[in-house]
Amino acid sequence: MLRRPKPTDSEADLLREQQELLAARGQSSVAVVKRPDKRRGDAAAAEPHEQGIQRDVVTIEDLPDELPTLTPAPPKKSRFKQERVRFEDEDPDERLDRHDTHISAVLSRIIERDTSAVPVSLPCITGTAFPKVLHRSVMDSEGQERALRGRKSIFARQIAAQRAKKEDVQSLNDSETRDRSSVSRHVENMETEQPESDVMDRVGGPVLLTGQGLGIANSAMETMKIHEENQSKLKTMSQSEILEEQRKLLAQLDPRLVEFVRSRKPQRTPGSESASGPVQREDFLNEPLPNSTSPELDHTTEAQESQRETMEDEEEDENQLVVQAPITEEELPIKPQKEWLHMDKVESEKLEWTRDLPAPRKQSTKKAMQARFDFAGTLIPPTKDLPTHLGLHHHGEEPELAGYSLQELFLLSRSQLNQQRNLAVSTLANVLAKARAGEYISSLKGSVLSSLLDAGLLFLLRFSLDDSVKGVMSAAVHALRALLVSSDDEECLDNAFPWLLGMATFPLLPTAQEDEDDEGLDETIKETAREKEEKKTDHDVASQDVVKGFLKMQGLPRLRYILEVVRPSPRVVLDILEVLIRIARHSTAAATQILACPRLMNTVISEFLPCSWAPATSQALSSLYGLPVALAMKLLRVLASAGRHACARILNSLGGKELLSRFVVVEPSEMLLETGEALRCSTEALRLFAVAASYGQACNLYTDLYPVLVKRLQAGNLLCASSEAVPFLELDRIKALMVLLTRVTQTAGSHEELQRGLVSAQGTECPPPPPVVWSHVTGLQPTVISSLKGFVRALDGPAQMSSALILLPSYLLYIEAYYSQLCVQSSFQPVQCLQELESLTSDVLLPLISHQSMQNITSRFRSSSMICNPGLSAAGGEVVPSLPGLGCSRLKTSSTMAGPNTPLSLPTALLYLLNTITSIHKGLTKKFSHLILSDSVLSYLQSCIGAMPSVSHMSAWILHHEHHLLYLLLRLAHKLVPVDPEVAKHAALFHQVSLALVSWLLPGSEYLAHELMSVMTFSHCLLPEGVDGETEVAALAELQLKDRTSPAVGALLRDALQHLPSIRGCYLTHLAHLESSVLSSRDRYLGRTPFVSSHLLPELTGPSLPTDWPFLPLISLYERMGLSAGGEQQVESLPAGSVQSVTHCLQWLLVLESWREQALTVVPPVAKLARLACVFLCSSDLFLERPVQELTWALFRGLTRPAQLEALDLGSPPPGLASFHDLYSALLAQYEAVSFGDPLFGCFMLLPLQRRYSVTMRLAVFGEHVGMLRSLGVSLQQLPIPLEKFTSPMEDSLPLLRLYFRALVTGALKRNWCPVLYAVAVAHLNAFIFSQDEVAEEKEAARRSLLRKTYYLTDEVLKNHLLLFRLPQQNLELGFSTYEQLPPIRARRLESIVGKEVKGGER
Repeated sequence: MLRRPKPTDSEADLLREQQELLAARGQSSVAVVKRPDKRRGDAAAAEPHEQGIQRDVVTIEDLPDELPTLTPAPPKKSRFKQERVRFEDEDPDERLDRHDTHISAVLSRIIERDTSAVPVSLPCITGTAFPKVLHRSVMDSEGQERALRGRKSIFARQIAAQRAKKEDVQSLNDSETRDRSSVSRHVENMETEQPESDVMDRVGGPVLLTGQGLGIANSAMETMKIHEENQSKLKTMSQSEILEEQRKLLAQLDPRLVEFVRSRKPQRTPGSESASGPVQREDFLNEPLPNSTSPELDHTTEAQESQRETMEDEEEDENQLVVQAPITEEELPIKPQKEWLHMDKVESEKLEWTRDLPAPRKQSTKKAMQARFDFAGTLIPPTKDLPTHLGLHHHGEEPELAGYSLQELFLLSRSQLNQQRNLAVSTLANVLAKARAGEYISSLKGSVLSSLLDAGLLFLLRFSLDDSVKGVMSAAVHALRALLVSSDDEECLDNAFPWLLGMATFPLLPTAQEDEDDEGLDETIKETAREKEEKKTDHDVASQDVVKGFLKMQGLPRLRYILEVVRPSPRVVLDILEVLIRIARHSTAAATQILACPRLMNTVISEFLPCSWAPATSQALSSLYGLPVALAMKLLRVLASAGRHACARILNSLGGKELLSRFVVVEPSEMLLETGEALRCSTEALRLFAVAASYGQACNLYTDLYPVLVKRLQAGNLLCASSEAVPFLELDRIKALMVLLTRVTQTAGSHEELQRGLVSAQGTECPPPPPVVWSHVTGLQPTVISSLKGFVRALDGPAQMSSALILLPSYLLYIEAYYSQLCVQSSFQPVQCLQELESLTSDVLLPLISHQSMQNITSRFRSSSMICNPGLSAAGGEVVPSLPGLGCSRLKTSSTMAGPNTPLSLPTALLYLLNTITSIHKGLTKKFSHLILSDSVLSYLQSCIGAMPSVSHMSAWILHHEHHLLYLLLRLAHKLVPVDPEVAKHAALFHQVSLALVSWLLPGSEYLAHELMSVMTFSHCLLPEGVDGETEVAALAELQLKDRTSPAVGALLRDALQHLPSIRGCYLTHLAHLESSVLSSRDRYLGRTPFVSSHLLPELTGPSLPTDWPFLPLISLYERMGLSAGGEQQVESLPAGSVQSVTHCLQWLLVLESWREQALTVVPPVAKLARLACVFLCSSDLFLERPVQELTWALFRGLTRPAQLEALDLGSPPPGLASFHDLYSALLAQYEAVSFGDPLFGCFMLLPLQRRYSVTMRLAVFGEHVGMLRSLGVSLQQLPIPLEKFTSPMEDSLPLLRLYFRALVTGALKRNWCPVLYAVAVAHLNAFIFSQDEVAEEKEAARRSLLRKTYYLTDEVLKNHLLLFRLPQQNLELGFSTYEQLPPIRARRLESIVGKEVKGGER
């Protein structure tokens, strides 16, 4: 048996197998037959000469003759197939041969085209040596038509020819000519108020019309005819007639069309010009275009009203044709000599560039200009004429204007010339610095920073850092510093370092943006933050976070290379250090990357923090290498603030302990440095030591350096006691020393606690006790107290008063830390401690409180408060979302909480100490009452009520400290209320401020929120309304429930006051998820240094608690037990204690709505209604519980008071919901399922059906949920909303009116089932069918139809209600009054429609 061929067989194998097949005479698998051509008939009809030709045709069994279609499709029709005639007996081979002829046939048929009728256009005579380049914008219409025809395919040309044959070209041309002529006559004259016939004559053709849409071959000639007709018409009109027609057109046309015409005005094309006047055409083409404006930056100036008319005339002059004479030989700067080669003939066109620059054109104030800057970054006015020797003129788009635009600077920064790159990047650095300072805000539209970052500035700077030229690299570092660093921000943070919790700062992270792609996905499917970050490109990361984008571009290794290898100038070194400090403030992750960058920190410490150095030989240093730099020490301090692990790494791995020993021991005068730099180095070393001590680290250095530190403390006291003014750098050094001693004292105070915890831990993790004990710090207290007494005495001296006020906060904070830790020591002696506190109060605290300087400080509370004046937090410079800052450029110069004379640090430290003293010695509490009762403090607290401070990075850092001041004021006031009747009179004020402060506290202050809610928020003594019975009755007079079966609100409030401890426990339980944050905040606030993990506060995402926190128990229960999206009822039973939890929540809401309504003003009424609706959605029977229903009734009636009802806007979506309609749909489904006709639930359903709200909710009730009308039995007396809210104004929704009528006729809506909506439906239908207003034809037909159907109703009662309705009256049984008989006007209306006499109906 023969085998089948294989792919590996060669040609010889195939031939051998063929021979074997032929020799064996085997049967082939295919048969070769000759089949007749179906198109020519059968085989017998074949032609004789083809009978002898044998054609091989391969046939395969079971193969159909025609291939079946895979998918049913309509047959394709060809427009060209119809023109080709074919016969059935035509041979395909012959047809192929006819079309595939030899090339000789093509060459033999060449016919010359007849050009006798083609017009010949001669080239224009010009004076230029080369033909002028025609851009696309100035191509003539003939060239455009020819180019367009040349780009068309053969297929498109055949279709165009067929269309030309089928259409009547002449009629089309006539109609289009008339239309275009009538429009262009007016549109071409719209630009100015002067006749433009002279201008058109000089141009020689139309400006707007190109003839492209005419669809004929000679469109250019037709356009010229239209143009000539327009010109002749204009010549016959007077100037007044032209202006009148222009005014008519401007009043009728769309303003956008007018702007389009004006924008096309200068873009005249030379294709339609006549051949007469070549000079005019060339000058017109050479006319400079208007200045291009950047979409981001436009330079605008304001002009006086008297100059406006002149400016408009100048603007019109600019649009006129400018003919400039060619340059003459006398105007040439260099006169050509005859002996010069090829200079015998002067070609003026080639020498135009040597002409002097024209003066800057005076632009109108209405026209925006592109911003241009000089090399210092100063904005250059567009009309300022600067000399050329300044180097600000260049061959750009506007050579007559001086300065560089941002686009030109970007282009110049990629030049091949080193000087140009250096110049461009340096100029960008200056522009960035001025933009950050806000110098362009009043002059430019848009943001310079945003425009530069969007254009890729960060990538440009990163590329420039890689430049091999040292100058370009230095300029890039300077520009990077100008982009990232704000010196004012750093100065404010350094000034706040010695304040209460001044080490704690918010990370400068951009506001997190939620990814919309993950919305609605399951938590297990969502990508992690790290996976998302890895997928993002550098551009995506940089657009969201500039610092993170720079880190992703490997910016840190490049900065390390510049410091280590390039060894740049001092300015570049300082810029790099400042950039690293700004990156370290970004986040803990960024600080970790700096520490992890290979050799970066080793280079910084070894080169700029050496343990030994030679003195500087000159005043101007050429290099900082080998000398101590204060910024390097500050970098270590900022890195250490990022976390205790980073601090330990600096102290142990990078040699931080040796640095501290070296720079703390040496006096600044012995450092062989410039005096200011030496003081800064010493101050930063003390601050780094204080940060390490705040973690309980490096305390062994304290015992080693104890003599030095005590000596410094005594020297500082002597320095302040002198009559000479103390330099600010010395004061900063003393404050840093006091911060260090405070942290060491706190650490020593926790030794015994940790020792006891270590003993009782029994294997569990516990921090080890610090090496410093309480006996190491007890000797500091007498020195500090004596210094305090000296500072209080120094307040009377004008020379020492400023120094005393600056140093007092740090000393007061140390005393507070000492006594707060003394109480928990085993060596604590209560009697001695109380005596010391009494002496401190009489000698220091009371004189300080009563001093005039302290009163001056408290008098500035209200004017300097960031809470009472949210506008103070506005940025002084430009701020972009991807690069947040503190905006201190404005705060530092103004009298705010962050200004140089801040009224924040001293009162905060004083109140912090007073709260500690009053906790130890309660007998001293009343002595401090006059501090709370001062008019300035009470006025400040009163201003805080109702304030809504904005939270951003620019305000949060100072709000964080002001919240401490408010909290301490309230704590002291709370202690004074029970003991001082005068203070008790303001108890309600203190309670209102405490409620507001709970909603304001930022991340990192969770402990303060916990303390407020535990001590003050639910305190009986701060609710005097519950004690004064007459006040309660007066406040609740208008809140009495109308339903006799329901108790009075006063009884509900008295019950709520009795359960205040339980209510407090309920809310604290629902805030248990914040426990870890509360503990972390507590350790930081109380100075429990061994447990502090970082001084970077949590990311700023808004307040710690939501503004609607009083609804928290209700919302939590709804989230656990709420209904699904489909409205299906949950079968799970409520958790244990849910009814009690909801009851406590409603009780507290009732207290707030009754006595503290101001506390809930931050919650919109629609949000209150949505939160209360959770009572019905949580469970099928929760709202039926008696206490829940009584409290909900009381809250609902308060929500439907006239003032509250007017403020209720259901059109705006409640917070957390897409729309109120979605919530209402869920309520409708729940009502149908479980309401059982409950009146309270029914009132909730009726409230959104008021006329002023969206009709979609009424359509949902009468359309999809019409069955609920049978159980919606709320009586007119139970409805707390006036009926007129539902009936006025008249309903204008035709579908809803038809649903009203259908529900009434079919019996779905009956008076005894749903009296409220029955009265509403009757009122709207009566007003509609008898309305006399002009309406659309459809509404009029519906009105007639409904009236006719009403007249023929068989239900006489319903018929009389619809016809005889008079006015809605809620106190009547029906809910409306009726006429005795049909009024005459209604009778005539009914007679005109029904067609018979109507005598009037009976009641």
